[in-house]
Amino acid sequence: MKPNFANMMKQAQKMQEEMARVQAELAEERVEASVGGGAVKAVMTGDTRLERVVIDPATVDPDDVAMLEDLIAAAVNEAIRQSQEMASERMAAVTGGMDIPGLM
Repeated sequence: MKPNFANMMKQAQKMQEEMARVQAELAEERVEASVGGGAVKAVMTGDTRLERVVIDPATVDPDDVAMLEDLIAAAVNEAIRQSQEMASERMAAVTGGMDIPGLM
């Protein structure tokens, strides 16, 4: 059976348009990660742009800056994980059903 290249190109173009749409939507989505019982929160977009870090003032201890640094790192890393997971799920919905000969 001969592959239909015109159909493949249409599918690829449609997938590219859908991916661009999903990427634009992800830029508008937000995830929020909270650590330390809400002591530090990180808000990130679906395209992994850190938007905001919120620190509970009661968490700030000048004698234990290392703990605050660890909490910030943990919150940001969790927000990144959530953002990437959301993006993967959305992109899988776009690319999951594509019929490309030779890839499967």
